[in-house]
Amino acid sequence: MSGSQRSKLIALSSLGALALAASIGVAAAQPLTVVELFTSQGCSSCPPANANLIKVKDQSGVLALSFNVTYWDYLGWKDTFGKQEFTQRQVSYESGLGHDGPFTPQVVVNGHADVVGAAPGEIQSLISRSGHTKGPSLSLDGGKINIGAGTAPGGKADVWLVRYQRGVVQVPVARGENTGRTLPHANVVHSLKKLGSWTGEATALNLPAGAGGFATAVLVQSPGGGPILAAATN
Repeated sequence: MSGSQRSKLIALSSLGALALAASIGVAAAQPLTVVELFTSQGCSSCPPANANLIKVKDQSGVLALSFNVTYWDYLGWKDTFGKQEFTQRQVSYESGLGHDGPFTPQVVVNGHADVVGAAPGEIQSLISRSGHTKGPSLSLDGGKINIGAGTAPGGKADVWLVRYQRGVVQVPVARGENTGRTLPHANVVHSLKKLGSWTGEATALNLPAGAGGFATAVLVQSPGGGPILAAATN
């Protein structure tokens, strides 16, 4: 083998190794464990759960999201992040989780298991027990949401677009049960929108352009508050 042939072989081998490493990196980024905290600035029991979500939000393989609900606003403080669609999302979970109605705080993992989340280590324990989502491949690339082929329980799943503020924000509360406190919130969700459906076939959907500097997450989920099959974030 000539020197030039040997150099070409080494170069090709290096390129192959880089491609394999990239492939492994992509695979390692998927799937995720989705941790949803339903919380309210008007709930005196919520600050410990907020703090516990902060502890797991940067954990590898975890997508942590705070959904602020509205049903405690009557106590004297209107939640600055609360939206009715977030309340409805929580309500949709309760029957399947064996509850009569919503409560705060509540942590739902992968759409099918829950805890209050206020006790030390409670969220981490549920993450460990629940593992990652086990549905189709899912990626966000080039303005597209790419969902691989697989099985959609019941024949259909919803595709949700989530915009959230990555990191921790501090919110001073002037009235209600948390009067005078400044409450930390992790990865606060600002919008939730259903983009379409997935029926088990490989699918590509347009990913709406982001705005306001928010991070993007996409969830593929069985309808009516069912299990989350796949998740990805940018």
